[in-house]
Amino acid sequence: MGEAENIPQAILEVHQPDGTQQPVEITTSPFLIGRGVEGGNHLQLADKRISRRAAALVHSKGGFLIEDRGQRHGVFVNGEKVNTHVLKDGDIITLGTAESMQLVFRSGPAKESLPKILTRLEEAVTLEPGVRDLRPLGLLLEATALLQSHLPLEELLGAMVDRALSVTDADRGVLLEADKKKEGEWLPLVARLKGGRRAPLDSVVPSRTAVKEAVKRRRSVVEQDVDRASGALRLATSVVEQQLRSVVAMPLQSVAPLRATDQTMLSAPGTLLGVLYLDSQRPAAFSRLERQILEALAREAASVLDNARLLLKEKDQQRLEQELNIARQIQQALLPRDFSHSPHLDIDGINRSCLAVGGDYFDVMPITPERTGILIADVCGKGLGAALLTAMLQGSFSAVTLGQELGRVCEHINRFICNHSEMERYATLFCALVDADGRMEYVNAGHLSPLLVRGGRVEMSFKADCVPIGLVPDIEVTTARSQLEPGDTLVLFTDGINEAENPAGDMFGLDRLQDVVAAKAAVPISELKSEILKAVDDFSRGAYQNDDITVLIVRYRGKA
Repeated sequence: MGEAENIPQAILEVHQPDGTQQPVEITTSPFLIGRGVEGGNHLQLADKRISRRAAALVHSKGGFLIEDRGQRHGVFVNGEKVNTHVLKDGDIITLGTAESMQLVFRSGPAKESLPKILTRLEEAVTLEPGVRDLRPLGLLLEATALLQSHLPLEELLGAMVDRALSVTDADRGVLLEADKKKEGEWLPLVARLKGGRRAPLDSVVPSRTAVKEAVKRRRSVVEQDVDRASGALRLATSVVEQQLRSVVAMPLQSVAPLRATDQTMLSAPGTLLGVLYLDSQRPAAFSRLERQILEALAREAASVLDNARLLLKEKDQQRLEQELNIARQIQQALLPRDFSHSPHLDIDGINRSCLAVGGDYFDVMPITPERTGILIADVCGKGLGAALLTAMLQGSFSAVTLGQELGRVCEHINRFICNHSEMERYATLFCALVDADGRMEYVNAGHLSPLLVRGGRVEMSFKADCVPIGLVPDIEVTTARSQLEPGDTLVLFTDGINEAENPAGDMFGLDRLQDVVAAKAAVPISELKSEILKAVDDFSRGAYQNDDITVLIVRYRGKA
């Protein structure tokens, strides 16, 4: 369990090879680092050279430790390979290769507050000679300090609007965001009145003309006296009806920080996040300083909105990952665990998904004490859609336990999938019924032929005799027959085996698989399964695999 309440503040600065960087707060211990969501990584790095379970930061009495949790080619701190290392402020962590991203450890909170605020102020504000009234500058400092607080979003945005009202001495202000349902429409997030007073959201009706112009030009519309303005704003209905004299509409645009989880952009630079709108029934007079302060306030408000969007997206991602983990648990629970119920067969199998949930599936079905059903299937695609179809296949093939003929079951499933065309999924499969005397009935629907190991020879003797299930409606499925001899071994597999790639892009191939099976033909099937997986892993050398890997091995003992 994490220690988020007790660990001191610390961050990792994620430095990309292209020079971009992003601070990531260390919120728990152990703080897991790796590629993708597998294993519950807190920092998810999008780099194929980084292992799914790479490293972890662990807090102890002596500070933070970095631990190697399985990163291929090792974890390095300041260029030295380590297994466990006590980190100091400024230590540089690399995972596997120096050409990948670097993680810089910083003890204490992210240094975003005063130094960056002063830098932004120095860049954004140039005091006019003789200016002595620093009240607007104080308001900006207050607003930037709010960014470090933990106020609820509505209060934080309201406080930003209050500061903008104080700078401009306007009467009303409203922060708008785009209406997700109606393109070109804007909805109020917060509405405020002069003096820090709340206002009902529908009580502040902004000038649509000013907002539209600011959005179109991606530049602020600042009219200090509408009566002297030229163009459509002076004659706009809302301006005339509300007797407005000064109007400000400022587009809020993203500066696009990197996401902490996968190093992708949340909002591209210049993405329009909202509009800050202010108006008054009195003419205004903005100094150059006040305009610059107002622009800086708008940037800070945009930062708040962008961070809020990031937080919502992170929560959605966490919820999705949680749902995927539940789906994975359900899917794994559907796979057979006990292979000891058949006295005439030795059986072992394994399924490894490349994503949280996959499209491969195998099953072993005891029909009677004298008959056993076996099945392996590969659904096109991956993810939840493929997982749903694998679950449906399992339920459908349970019909063979009721004595239904194998070919008719396959035809029925094919019709069901084709009639529900919105599924847009199909599956290759090999299913068989093996009797105690070695007789085997089978259907191969577009699947790779299982390997038959007999007398030291390896053959592919069960070629596909029909198209995949769910691809073409109204197919006729023929049930084929074969005879197993005592000692015969069937190796059923999906194309995640033969199409496994190494870093150079070469495939493992059927020839390598047959060589491994031939070399280990006489060993127990659990050892044969391990040797196949080991050969694939050694060949791929940690390269990312984009397909699931499933193996089912059946050895016929002979009639008891």
